[in-house]
Amino acid sequence: MASRLEINFVRLLSRCESIASEKRGETEWRLEKYVGALEEMLVALRKSLSKPTPEVLTEYTRKVDFLKGLLEADKLSSPTEKALANQFLAPGRTPTIANERMPATKTVHMQTKARCTGEMRNELLGTGLTGKGSSETELRNRRSGLPLDERQSAAELEAVLQHHHNLQEKLADDMLNLARNLKNNSLAAQNIIKQDNQTLGQSMRQADLNFEKLKTESERLEQHTKKSVNWLLWIMLVLVSFTFISMILFIRIFPRLR
Repeated sequence: MASRLEINFVRLLSRCESIASEKRGETEWRLEKYVGALEEMLVALRKSLSKPTPEVLTEYTRKVDFLKGLLEADKLSSPTEKALANQFLAPGRTPTIANERMPATKTVHMQTKARCTGEMRNELLGTGLTGKGSSETELRNRRSGLPLDERQSAAELEAVLQHHHNLQEKLADDMLNLARNLKNNSLAAQNIIKQDNQTLGQSMRQADLNFEKLKTESERLEQHTKKSVNWLLWIMLVLVSFTFISMILFIRIFPRLR
């Protein structure tokens, strides 16, 4: 069962999500105060003995960080900076209260992205329509017979959808180019590695061949050295024997004089 602290935290979190989903003006300061209180209560929840499961705490932290990021993004001056900051926001994954079909933070995120996109479009395009395009849109709106607010909303929605479509196409092209470059780099690296392996294999085979030749030459040199030593030994023996016999003969032939 949830503790009293967790129940109060969920109530305040739901209230913050409700304020964030509305057009904030005078309530901006209240949302900042509420988010600050949520941070303090979240710290207390982590230290509480009856704290929720780690998964629930992670979801609470995700939602509080989303609200903080939303406030920081709203303080930016440029619509482009706001849109970029909102792109990096991560809304909650589960509903805060039971009667929510969709997580409120995800709804707020979609609304904020649409609003920032509209502001960025207005900044880039001014009125958004020029010349013939404006006349065609006005004529189409007159024929449709829709109220002014609905026509403006439909035009803004169409512009937002077109902007997102263009972004998706650009992103798809970038991803395609990136995949193509990765494929080319992979093939080039594969060819280089294959050539290196072939060169390494040839070097190893040449090294083995040189080792076998060196071994053969070493054996031949050893045999030649043994043969030379044997011949030299026999020559020395013959010389010593010849010298000894010559001395004996010399003594016999020439006796010592008295």
